[in-house]
Amino acid sequence: MAVLFALVGLAMAARQVSTGSPGAGVALGLVFALLAVAVSPLVFPRSLAAAEAQRRSAADGRPIVYWRPGCQYCLRLRLRLGAQAHRVHWVDIWRDPDGAAAVRAITGGDETVPTVVVAGRPHVNPDPGWLRRQLA
Repeated sequence: MAVLFALVGLAMAARQVSTGSPGAGVALGLVFALLAVAVSPLVFPRSLAAAEAQRRSAADGRPIVYWRPGCQYCLRLRLRLGAQAHRVHWVDIWRDPDGAAAVRAITGGDETVPTVVVAGRPHVNPDPGWLRRQLA
């Protein structure tokens, strides 16, 4: 998805520049670049496998966040956590089948994300402020 945004933005920007509107081209390029970054998995801390996240969470008590790239609610959670985002264990359910299975087990069969597990208790799409308070 991020690559698609980047390519479309580049094409639209190039077209605007070639038709004599360099300002509009730069603006479009920046908008699409920001969109590409926003949906990119690079915005999130490094993902772990579900088994590793569960092992680490049991050892250090930190929450597990199951997420997927392109999810606006996951992005909202990540951005609202700010620097505290590195204090949780992130599992990308599109990269880890066991993570997707864990989410399906929690949500009754669908893959609703973000799904957060704090102290063994699951919370589907929690308020970011609530999770920040859990981390404090």
